[in-house]
Amino acid sequence: MRYFLRLAYCGTPFHGWQIQPHDVSVQETLEKALSTALRTPIALTGAGRTDTGVHAATMIAHFDVEQPIADAHKFLRQINAMVGYDIAVQGICPVHDDAHARFDAVSRTYKYYLHTEKNPFLGQVSWHCHYALNFEQMNLAAQQLLQYIDFTSFSKLHTDVKTNNCRITHARWEQEGNQWVFTITADRFLRNMVRAIVGTLVEVGRGRITVQDFCRIIERKDRCSAGQSMPGHALFLHDIRYPYPLEFTK
Repeated sequence: MRYFLRLAYCGTPFHGWQIQPHDVSVQETLEKALSTALRTPIALTGAGRTDTGVHAATMIAHFDVEQPIADAHKFLRQINAMVGYDIAVQGICPVHDDAHARFDAVSRTYKYYLHTEKNPFLGQVSWHCHYALNFEQMNLAAQQLLQYIDFTSFSKLHTDVKTNNCRITHARWEQEGNQWVFTITADRFLRNMVRAIVGTLVEVGRGRITVQDFCRIIERKDRCSAGQSMPGHALFLHDIRYPYPLEFTK
């Protein structure tokens, strides 16, 4: 029987989602807890693979077990007691055997946070920007992303993906209180893609490149022509959508 889990985590103490040979990951921590609770080895498949230090306000993952889980509320309490303070398993949902947390997802949304005034409470979840940015120009550039499909210029080099094509449906900076937030939604994302896009948009905001330059960078399909990869601590996987309804027991 297959189940979807909905969870959130602080990425600071982890070396990303995916299991690493010598470092602690979110996936490994959860698999150990699930295997202990269910008394059988459990393999967990996530909807995405966040990098070291990147957070998730929402992550969906699936696992298989031979027998149905009798008491979902008790199971969630048990898992949350084992995974530590930095992971919160927020819900569980039985799904059909072919449901897939990664391949069935139709969209994913990330948010990148920055603040322009020193704030001791934002250091681990937001990037402190030390210079003025023109967010109007950054949004003009961000809108150009919706016109392209191939995002090789914003992809980490030497990855094993078959295509660098993605369909971006939303990309915009908005002010929320004393922070600026970049929200981007697409059917899929490449490794390091959001952080590279944000780094290049910051170059637009600083006046170092124009909106037209931003478009030319995309068209070159060359990672070396884009901006720097921004720090991961300010990036959140925010939402994941599926083509079928999911009713999670909390």
